[in-house]
Amino acid sequence: MDDVHHVQVESKAPPHHHHNHDSHHRSSLIALMRASPSSSLTPSSSTSSSSSSSSSSWTLKKYLLYDHPGPTGSNNVPPHDDEDHQEHQLRPPHVAEIQELQKRVFIDGIVGHSGMQWNHVNSRFDQVSSTRTSPEPVVEWSNFAFCIGMQSSPEFANELLRALRGGKDWKFNITKTDLYRFWLRIKDDSFDSRMRFFFYMCNRNNDGRITKTDVKQTIVLAASINKLSVTQEEAENSAALIMESLDLQNKGYIQISEMECLLKLIQSPSKKSLAAGDTEKQNNVESNKNGFLEEQETMSRAEVLFRTNWRRAWMVLVWVMACIVLFGWKFYQYSRRSGFQVMGYCLPTAKGAAETLKLNMALILLPVCRNTITWLRKDPRINYLIPFNDNINFHKLIAAGIVVGVILHGGTHLACDFPRISGSSTAVFQQTIAARFGFRQPTYLQILATTEVASGIAMVFLMAIAFTLATKWPRRRSPALPVSLRRVTGYNTFWYSHHLFVIVYALLIVHSMFLFLTNKWTEKTTWMYIAFPVLLYTGERIFRAVRSGSYEVDIFKVSLCPGKVLYLKMQKPEGFKYQSGMYIFLQCPQISSLEWHPFSLTSGPQDDYLSVHIRTLGDWSYQIYDLFQEAVLTRSEVCPKVYIDGPYGSASQDHVKYDIVVLIGLGIGATPFISILKDVAATTHNDHVHSGVREYGNLTKCPQKAYLYWVTREQNSLDWFRDVMNQIATSNRNQSVVEMHNFLTSTVYPAGDIRAALLSVIQELHHAKNGTDLVSRSPIYTHFARPNWFNIFARLAQRHRGAKIGVFYCGSSNLARELKKLCTKFSTKTTTRFVFHKENY
Repeated sequence: MDDVHHVQVESKAPPHHHHNHDSHHRSSLIALMRASPSSSLTPSSSTSSSSSSSSSSWTLKKYLLYDHPGPTGSNNVPPHDDEDHQEHQLRPPHVAEIQELQKRVFIDGIVGHSGMQWNHVNSRFDQVSSTRTSPEPVVEWSNFAFCIGMQSSPEFANELLRALRGGKDWKFNITKTDLYRFWLRIKDDSFDSRMRFFFYMCNRNNDGRITKTDVKQTIVLAASINKLSVTQEEAENSAALIMESLDLQNKGYIQISEMECLLKLIQSPSKKSLAAGDTEKQNNVESNKNGFLEEQETMSRAEVLFRTNWRRAWMVLVWVMACIVLFGWKFYQYSRRSGFQVMGYCLPTAKGAAETLKLNMALILLPVCRNTITWLRKDPRINYLIPFNDNINFHKLIAAGIVVGVILHGGTHLACDFPRISGSSTAVFQQTIAARFGFRQPTYLQILATTEVASGIAMVFLMAIAFTLATKWPRRRSPALPVSLRRVTGYNTFWYSHHLFVIVYALLIVHSMFLFLTNKWTEKTTWMYIAFPVLLYTGERIFRAVRSGSYEVDIFKVSLCPGKVLYLKMQKPEGFKYQSGMYIFLQCPQISSLEWHPFSLTSGPQDDYLSVHIRTLGDWSYQIYDLFQEAVLTRSEVCPKVYIDGPYGSASQDHVKYDIVVLIGLGIGATPFISILKDVAATTHNDHVHSGVREYGNLTKCPQKAYLYWVTREQNSLDWFRDVMNQIATSNRNQSVVEMHNFLTSTVYPAGDIRAALLSVIQELHHAKNGTDLVSRSPIYTHFARPNWFNIFARLAQRHRGAKIGVFYCGSSNLARELKKLCTKFSTKTTTRFVFHKENY
């Protein structure tokens, strides 16, 4: 099967303990923003009203007027008129507060997290330096970015060099002495030094005054080097927002004392701790968290593994034991027959393997009987005992068992049994098995030409094709494959090749009816094994064909989202009931009347429509995107015809088993969780009528808290579910139920890096004033880094002590392994139990 598979804002951060100036720091801008109704750190921030926005803006101005009064009587005097005045302007007005800010390190560093030291810089200087224009080695000013390790953002490095050289005539060669002096200034970690850098990089005229135009140009530069899309209008509005917030006297410019206030917003510690940050600070956090872990009750790793895997374990154990018993029974039976004298232990080995093949050829159909599994999921007792979420994994495990059985059965026959039959002494042959061959000893080729052997070889050949094309590389058309193979592989090839098993099962019946060594029908038991699974699977396919034929749906809305994602809003057929987290199959007859592809439902059970998001990842998805794109662009009144089949159950359905759920999606992997968020947000703790969960599945509970961590590479991906995010965010009564976080990994630099510092400032101000995030254009705050999963799990364990948390993940296998390890670690070291679930691809 193909891959199967906003909002509340972040919760209030735990209080930070300040020292002698605690009361003063509570009046700081960031603290006031946390307390503001529109702050992105409070549960109500997603739904900021106009009044709350006004309140936030008033709070900001009040702080600025109180802490940073503008110069009186000297507004028209440039700050560089004399050195004393300049030094006065550069000196922060509140020493104690700056000391506290230095501890927080709001800007992580000018050179980011590259870890470069002077010896690396010196080595780079030597690589590009020359003595052609001067007696001592120099580098051209354009190589400054390379020397300090900023070759990926040369525009920013040039602005940095301009600031270091005072902004006038800065485009000239650099000596090693100059570079060393610049490096020392760059590596200066003091708040005052970094504030000066930030100020003079914005101050393009080098007059000690930053204008709106300077701010706008810096915003455009910062967005460009961080691969963010910012329109000229957005840059203009953001620059105006900063000027409005800081230039309270309407001078038309801001000075360095006002810049100090701005930098206090660069990094909110509560938000930073969720993203991958500075190494030193991350280590400190992990150290503190480890201290927290050691204080709690522990559970042995063995117990955690048992609790997590006991359902899988007992199913696999029963299957293995059944295979062993069947193999042993047939081995014992044939080791006492006359044929044993001719073929020895090869005969019972082949027959024992054949018996396991009968069982596995029957079992392999059960995990793909989707309707049956979806129906069985409804019963809590059966759902508790059988790990339905692992149906595809069990299908693959049985397939592996079939491969082993074929090798043993077919290999032993071809390499051992048949040569011994054709090569045995005539006397032994005549006394034992001659009657089964018409009293004529066959040659090896004559044995291969028999119905039994020919049908067996044909089965092996067809199964080899199907098994090979079902593996990961051919099914997903991996770039690692040669171009010639990629042309004939992919999901369609996998799907059609799997239907070769219709022929395989027919050949299996023929193969079982013609046996060399017996005529007893009681020993020709293959049909007994496979009769029920084959009838069940056949019945399911007929039922699906009939049902899907009646599920032709009308298209209500089509949206072409960024990143070639197709959004379809469809009619909900009468009587169509489903649970959040389920998926459906789609068919478009204009593409193929035989192809059905699975997609997670992104509509909630309470909605009167069905919706899916389809990302173009393969041939079929590209074709359906093109069809609907043509319909949209031509304004056609008739949309392509679409049929649906389903709904079908998935791992995400198990969210109803937990009071706390954590949903983690990578890119389009967030789709299975959208319907869950909508469903959870549709109820409160006191609402006992849950629209989707309680009516479907006989389950009597729903999550009391849901977290979504959505990690995506591209900024435009945040548009996919923006309407859903806004819908949940505007529901004030659900803000304590749903909490969502965006992580944008395409940005080159995390929020604490000076190259992203101004963007972080704008984010804070924009969220405070408008209640929406500048990047996602929704109430969800966007983090500029990959998530720090350790810190996230530590925070969850601390916040929900003693709770059982379901962690649901849809994405790549690499992160799945990391998350699974963290679930085990925190389950063993804390009183919180994390149970990991993964959507199978």
